[in-house]
Amino acid sequence: MGESIFSKPEMIWFIIGLVLFILELVLPGFVIFFFAVGAWITALVCLIADPGINLQVIIFAVTSVLALVALRKIIKNKLYFSKDNRSEEVEDEFTGREALALTDFNSDGKGKVEFKGTSWSAESGAEIKAGQNVIISAKNNVKLIVEPKK
Repeated sequence: MGESIFSKPEMIWFIIGLVLFILELVLPGFVIFFFAVGAWITALVCLIADPGINLQVIIFAVTSVLALVALRKIIKNKLYFSKDNRSEEVEDEFTGREALALTDFNSDGKGKVEFKGTSWSAESGAEIKAGQNVIISAKNNVKLIVEPKK
């Protein structure tokens, strides 16, 4: 009755998996997700059986690496598209469109722009002042490449 949920290994592994999953949403790369899967599989094993801590760590490591090796490429292609004309369609949503500079682009050419109501990190080879309209020339992951509107 006085047992805490944190004294149950399946709850600890589930929480570790949840934290890793949230980290995946914050940090790019699509790798941490598979360690979350490994933690959740370990939680499931702990719920069914009662493995010792050493076996739990081995289960976590093995299932995480197996999930990473077996599924990463498949899932990444489904989520982020492969290098075919579908990715060009996504690119076209940005390329050639107008955005608004939210900040001055400092000496290293970095600043922020607003596009479709969202703030984006951006780079430019030209001097851009806050409030100036810009044209998006490319998109590099979560960064836009912009140039001043003429």
